Amino acid sequence: MKKVVLAYSGGLDTSCLIRWLKDKGYEVIAFMADLGQGSDFKAIKKRALATGASKVHVLDLKEEFVKDYVFPALKANAVYEGKYFLATALSRPLIVQHQVAVAKKEKADAIAHGSTGKGNDQVRFEVTAKLLAPHLEILAPLRTWELKTRAQEIEYAHKHKIPIDVSKKSPYSTDINLYGRSIECGVLEDPWVEPPEEIYAMTKDPLKCPNKPEYVEVEFAKGVPIKVNAKTYKPVDLVIKLNRIGGRNGVGRVDMVENRLVGIKSREIYENPAGTILLTAHKELEAMVLDRETLHYKELISPRYAELTYYGLWQTPLKAQLDAFIDKTQERVSGVVRLKLYKGNCMVVGRKSRYSRYREELATYGAKDIFDPKLSEGFIRIWGMPY
Repeated sequence: MKKVVLAYSGGLDTSCLIRWLKDKGYEVIAFMADLGQGSDFKAIKKRALATGASKVHVLDLKEEFVKDYVFPALKANAVYEGKYFLATALSRPLIVQHQVAVAKKEKADAIAHGSTGKGNDQVRFEVTAKLLAPHLEILAPLRTWELKTRAQEIEYAHKHKIPIDVSKKSPYSTDINLYGRSIECGVLEDPWVEPPEEIYAMTKDPLKCPNKPEYVEVEFAKGVPIKVNAKTYKPVDLVIKLNRIGGRNGVGRVDMVENRLVGIKSREIYENPAGTILLTAHKELEAMVLDRETLHYKELISPRYAELTYYGLWQTPLKAQLDAFIDKTQERVSGVVRLKLYKGNCMVVGRKSRYSRYREELATYGAKDIFDPKLSEGFIRIWGMPY
């Protein structure tokens, strides 16, 4: 009997997969990554064993996720197509790294995932796995099995008495971790339909948020957030804190039609309270401390970094080389940014840094002005000379 290590979430797809793979003659070892999704891992482990898994491995990867994946993406200002903060995409290479390690430890023949044939995750899982362990077979049953719709999967689960937390009345597919939450399927597949309030879990309805704005200060050291409101937090706790602050003010909702890697467009809903606050603050601090040419060039790098992450190319040479460049740009990205949160809005209202390139005596139109305007005439003549 061949052994397969399944990336298991306890959701509809992977719950059905345990039974399906077992019926195909595999010994199924379930692997779960704790990325701060707030799951009851004891209950999910029990579910996996009851469904047919021979073993279940659960690893707490929250700190590694934030320090080695979220913060590097934050330093890069990586946002896919200007809207998606990559919460799910960032988690996949980390999950695969540890899934492969479990497979080696268990002397498994294969690994498996529950990604669909039209999604992005199949690429992220398989490219990373092939780079890390080319000898392992990769199984992707959702591309080949007989269950073509989520309704059929639900019927399959009921038929085989597999416990699931989804119904035909609530057919949404969600993915959540510390850095954000994604929602798709159901009525959301019609891009004209407004998302119903029931789909949201991390953010409060902006219309029902407090009528007074809430101010929050975020301090960075070399591009990495270290304090919230002057209090030092560990990376995981800092993200949790900002999720709570942003969530209660309705900050971080995204409704977008995005270009998937396989070539189709899909309508996605995201919640990113902490991500919205951190990206907004980080970009503003960079605007204050980076020179113009570095800032503008880095703005060209950010979308490329986001694409590499989205496309499942986290473990590639180009991404490592971009990290080296980005880390160099962050040497003086230290300081504090003050933000005003109000009914879904996140606005910068203050910033300060010991490395600030802003000089009031150059920018002011008041009595402190030391700029010599007569120099501008010669500058303009030379600037326009080539044309």
